[in-house]
Amino acid sequence: MNLRASLYTRDPEIAHLVLAQSGPARHTGAMAKQLDYHTIREIFSRFQAAEAEPKGELEHVNVYTLVVAVALSAQATDAGVNKATRSLFKIADTPQKMLDLGLEGLTEHIKTIGLFRQKAKNVMKMSQILVDDYGGEVPNSRAALQSLPGVGRKTANVVLNMWWQQPAQAVDTHIFRFGNRSGVAVGKDVNAVERAIEDHIPADYQLHAHHWMILHGRYVCVARKPKCAACLVRDLCMFEDKNL
Repeated sequence: MNLRASLYTRDPEIAHLVLAQSGPARHTGAMAKQLDYHTIREIFSRFQAAEAEPKGELEHVNVYTLVVAVALSAQATDAGVNKATRSLFKIADTPQKMLDLGLEGLTEHIKTIGLFRQKAKNVMKMSQILVDDYGGEVPNSRAALQSLPGVGRKTANVVLNMWWQQPAQAVDTHIFRFGNRSGVAVGKDVNAVERAIEDHIPADYQLHAHHWMILHGRYVCVARKPKCAACLVRDLCMFEDKNL
């Protein structure tokens, strides 16, 4: 069994990030030079002017459903997760209600999502731990979140950022690609890109940096045929193979 297959079996979220590290590299070319402070500030001032309060696209009704939705989103699209969870969260929006629904009931709701069987098992285990060890409440430290089944660093950072307004940076394939192409956050792996974001993006933009970058990577700085002509920051970006 190769490394990717092994990771994929043990932890879908880690596997997703391993694949993400190799996917964008095919389209970024050589690693860009890290941009300077003033250029990065100008990039994020433009993002802010275009959308002052960017929002994540995963639907949720409380912090518990946010954790579940983000955990389900590994190897799946936000749209696909939303379609599956709209009816689920109407009847199971707390850990105890999820346990009452049961594994078979949960599996039926999320069977259209990739890796649904393992994800269903993780959600049930997570829910049991939340009931037994946290009084049904979701903890708000990264370490406690990452101790939950199916919750890796990326999921923990998304939850900390979206729910508790911490400037945590969840690096996915879109952020990895944009960070390296543009020079905003350069790194050979997701951990290095996360550190680059924290080190180089000005503090007053840190809270929303994750969402600005993920949305830009998802809709403009796409993997194949990036939409450079429509890019707000194309004159500042270090990407050499711009589509203009």
